[in-house]
Amino acid sequence: MVKITALLVLKCVSEGADPIILANASDVSNFGFFQRPSVKEFIVFFGRTVAKRTPLNQRQSVQHEEYKVHSYNRNGLCAVGFMDDHYPARSAFSLLNQVLDEYQRKFGESWKTVEADVTQQCPYLTESLTKFQDPAEADKLLKIQRELDETKIILHKTIDSVLARGEKLDSLVEKSSDLSAASQMFYKQAKKTNQCCTVL
Repeated sequence: MVKITALLVLKCVSEGADPIILANASDVSNFGFFQRPSVKEFIVFFGRTVAKRTPLNQRQSVQHEEYKVHSYNRNGLCAVGFMDDHYPARSAFSLLNQVLDEYQRKFGESWKTVEADVTQQCPYLTESLTKFQDPAEADKLLKIQRELDETKIILHKTIDSVLARGEKLDSLVEKSSDLSAASQMFYKQAKKTNQCCTVL
């Protein structure tokens, strides 16, 4: 199962200075109880490091062990997401874009005046950790593709189930009163012509 471990919003200041954490939410429940504080510290350290090295108005993904850290710096406001390796990059960047949109909608340009890390939890980030565990929630095109794939599977199952009952398509064509003799002959000729190309 794909997993989002943490989301952060940071203020990326001048070159060389460490970014300032504006919002932070993490789910470290899959780590051991005594490891959790260290994991949270590592998330902050690695998130700050990646944000600092993400150029203005750029996106980047950094691989670290089984995690990918995705970062999007939009005019100095940077969103960072810690996802496992199987979370699609397009969905991750779509999520980070939504996080930045929501943060700016809620706080406007006030983030530009913040001078120190903000330690309070951001409810939107916490909700996003839960809501967007499924990448299709963040990426509507992925959701549509998944629905199309499911429909395709259902169609294949339907055709297979007809053939599984012992009914052959050839015998159905011959018995059909809906098809004229010319249509039946066309079907037989098309089948003969396509036999040379059939891999099955």
